[in-house]
Amino acid sequence: MVLKNASILVIDDDTDVLTAVRLLLKTEVTEVVIEKNPENIRSLLAKKKFDLILLDMNFNSSINTGNEGLFWLKKIKEFGSEAAVIMITAYGDIDLAVRSLKEGAADFVIKPWHNEKLIAAIREALTRRESGKNNGEYGRINQSVIGRELLGTSQAMREILYKIEKIAPTEANILILGENGTGKDLVASAIHQQSLRADKPFVKVDVGALTESLFESELFGHKKGAFTDAREDRVGLFETASGGTLFLDEIGNISLHQQAKLLSVLQNRKITRLGSNTAVPIDIRLICATNIPLVEMANEARFRKDLIYRINTVEIMIPPLRKREDDIILLARHFMEVYSKKYMKSTADFDSKALDKLKGYQFPGNVRELQYTIERAVIMAEHEILQASDLIFSPIESFKETAEEPNELKLSIIEKNTILKVIEKNNGNISKAAKELGLTRTALYRRLTKYDI
Repeated sequence: MVLKNASILVIDDDTDVLTAVRLLLKTEVTEVVIEKNPENIRSLLAKKKFDLILLDMNFNSSINTGNEGLFWLKKIKEFGSEAAVIMITAYGDIDLAVRSLKEGAADFVIKPWHNEKLIAAIREALTRRESGKNNGEYGRINQSVIGRELLGTSQAMREILYKIEKIAPTEANILILGENGTGKDLVASAIHQQSLRADKPFVKVDVGALTESLFESELFGHKKGAFTDAREDRVGLFETASGGTLFLDEIGNISLHQQAKLLSVLQNRKITRLGSNTAVPIDIRLICATNIPLVEMANEARFRKDLIYRINTVEIMIPPLRKREDDIILLARHFMEVYSKKYMKSTADFDSKALDKLKGYQFPGNVRELQYTIERAVIMAEHEILQASDLIFSPIESFKETAEEPNELKLSIIEKNTILKVIEKNNGNISKAAKELGLTRTALYRRLTKYDI
């Protein structure tokens, strides 16, 4: 739908917001209807069909759920409206806004917004709505990311999601970097699902686990009789993925001999099955991933630089969970919901001490460790509210920090002593201490855990 032809309903109890949006959109769309009271939504929708609704997340209303936006989003769907809904949220409610995408919202915008970005979000939501009417795929882009647990509201995750949105429609080869358990496979899947090859195969291969003898047979295929156990012709994974995306996981662990074979295929865009002299053209979008830092891979004795350049048109670095502290509770609640349904448990939330325990832990096993921790907790919990004692972190993980330089060690001692003094000054009040130190409560908890305070 062309933006100019759209009819838009704006629901917010802030008069200034309503006025600002109406003035911004009045020359951009056919009609802008503004409303302060969300309880009038039903009557408004009964009178007129809107193409898009801008809905605030919080109202001073009689609902008092703490997440009124989600309540009214569900009501809009119940009322049978086909309007695309964009949530309006403050920065502190981003986790609720992300949840709203799972409930069917088309997008969310954060106050205060840039006018150009708000108009762009409206135009995109209207385009997806119109496209969805034609092909039944409304919301595919949002759900492809959120639905596969690639969740996060931290600055780092917002940057990753933005990068995925930009690079997915291209044919660029992607290298995904990050520690084990950070979700590299989810990022690869999200790129494929948002690409122009989304309806074609997505083939994942753990190349680091392939032996020298299996590498060529698995990737390039073989003809019957090519070697002792080759009892029939076999199509390789490059051919299987042709037309779609090939995801080579643990690429940093393959040998120099395997690297030479892979480089030849990527340069020529052809494979030759073992036992055959016929080259077969392949059409793949390549995504690779490794937990080895790029600077280590660049060592020619370990990895060919010409292959790095070939697989690394664009790189995505996924930070460890300990550096995405804003995402920990959002992910924990997501996994709690998933496993409560799976095991038919009635767990509903975490108590404050459990939340503090999650925030204070380093998660050396990253998102994977958090997932298994919450799964165990849901299975073993005897209460609807998970408690700190329910959270048992993996004994097989151990966090190893990089050895500190002498100057860094001195700074750490100074920081620890400063924190101790400020906490003592505020009689143990963490909130006040954090404010005086210029930190968030979460960041202060991190430092308390780091220095064993």
